Amino acid sequence: MTDAATSLHDFHAIVPAGGAGTRLWPLSRQARPKFLLDLTGSGRTLLQSTWDRLEPLVGAERIHVVTGVAHAGAVHEQLPDLTRLLVEPSPRESMPAIGLAAAVIAHRDPDAIIGSFAADHVIQDDAAFADAVRQAVAAARRGLVATIGIAPTEPSTAFGYIEAGEPLGIDGGPDVRTIVRFVEKPDAETAAGYVADPAFSWNAGMFVVRAQVLLDHLARLQPGLHAGLMRIAAGWDTSDRDDVMAGVWPSLTRIAIDHAVAEPVSLEGGMAVVPGRFGWNDIGDFAALTDIGATSTPGTVWVDADGLVVAADGTQVAVVGLRGVVVARTADALLVTTREYAQRVKEVPAALAAAGRADLQ
Repeated sequence: MTDAATSLHDFHAIVPAGGAGTRLWPLSRQARPKFLLDLTGSGRTLLQSTWDRLEPLVGAERIHVVTGVAHAGAVHEQLPDLTRLLVEPSPRESMPAIGLAAAVIAHRDPDAIIGSFAADHVIQDDAAFADAVRQAVAAARRGLVATIGIAPTEPSTAFGYIEAGEPLGIDGGPDVRTIVRFVEKPDAETAAGYVADPAFSWNAGMFVVRAQVLLDHLARLQPGLHAGLMRIAAGWDTSDRDDVMAGVWPSLTRIAIDHAVAEPVSLEGGMAVVPGRFGWNDIGDFAALTDIGATSTPGTVWVDADGLVVAADGTQVAVVGLRGVVVARTADALLVTTREYAQRVKEVPAALAAAGRADLQ
């Protein structure tokens, strides 16, 4: 690899920090979502761990966090060295959030390359992560939209998949391949086939691209969204920022980056995938929390039972005669479920909302 191919001097990291993590209720709430929590027992929240992983690659001045009004204060508190915070007035899905940061960065630096990395992922092996990012940047310099695919460890039906094609022979990106297609969350039988095929990887939602290339794709594929983001970026560094945001942001299309850009551009041959040879988990539910080795609250009593107990309020918990149980306790709520039903925990906040219990969401 040449120095030019592996340099990250023009690379900016975007960290979308949003969502409520409803499958981790009652620990994760709208007011205190999972990225603000230390779910791994490391002493650092998921957001702080994301910062720790990115800062050595790009420096503090090139990390841009996009979050909502309700969480801006907590983000500042957890990341005291953060200088690039973009606050969205309301959630509009991932494409407006990432596009906002991309437009602002491109307005300041037209040659910038950006990478989007979620605030709530757990990654083991920072060196392997850094290598994948460098290869993705090399692909971005060729005008491609690059993503990092994760080798599946099980036939999960909770993730989308990416089918990789032929190597592209990119200088600085020896493992970069074409993308044949993106696949929506499959059924169990189909997922089992994907796990057995090395061409398939999980779609972890990490994207690396030249900022202007992303905006050009948006101009073609989502012209209204692009026009709105351009108006916001033009006023971002002026005294008109708040007025422009208030007037434009609510009109932006709600759409995920996968649907807005990744899927259509992959069909045009404009995307590439880099294999992520590192441990990865998005801690999407309590089963995932146990998969990363989370331990129960000290003092939990087990009698012919096993599972996970998190008593955030210090309540003494005892479990008798149950296997694979999950107990999560806070000062105002209690969840009891099993690994098997971990994905359905998201139905609890929805039921509470229908019952008028916004205080518990």
